[in-house]
Amino acid sequence: MCLTVHAQKNGNSDAKASKTLVAYFSATGTTAAAAEKLAKVTGGELYQIVPEKSYTTADLDWHNKQSRSSVEMNDTKSRPAIKGKKENMATYDVVYIGYPIWWGIAPTIIKTFIESHNLKGKTVIPFATSGSSSISKSMDDLKNTYPDLNWKEGKLLNRTSEKAIREWTDGLEDI
Repeated sequence: MCLTVHAQKNGNSDAKASKTLVAYFSATGTTAAAAEKLAKVTGGELYQIVPEKSYTTADLDWHNKQSRSSVEMNDTKSRPAIKGKKENMATYDVVYIGYPIWWGIAPTIIKTFIESHNLKGKTVIPFATSGSSSISKSMDDLKNTYPDLNWKEGKLLNRTSEKAIREWTDGLEDI
């Protein structure tokens, strides 16, 4: 069982015990590596968001307007199917959601995950990887699309050390 970051910081074993989930989508492995570090630092359970149909290199060609990723990202209603659902979501209090940034925002499969799971009442914290974008636009998009969720400030985790991840998670309030 994981303790909240707040309980860990204060060394308070009497603090409310909570479970942390680190859910992530990774097309090339970059976000997976960041998720693994985050799970190690937080003690959270790692869960991969797996598309029903895997993405090929051609699917990820953002230069091709007909590629699968381009078509999905240009359709605000796109919700690519995912394999299965994370069971026992009610047992998690904190859910980190990780993704690569595509076209400045989270891939539409992240919205599939959010809409397929009840995240109300949970603390939801995005994290991302990107070659050139910041996380700001993607966070704003998620917060605007799902305003009823309890969002905390996310972070870009490109090649971030465990120490830097720990400093970030320790700085998150009220989780």
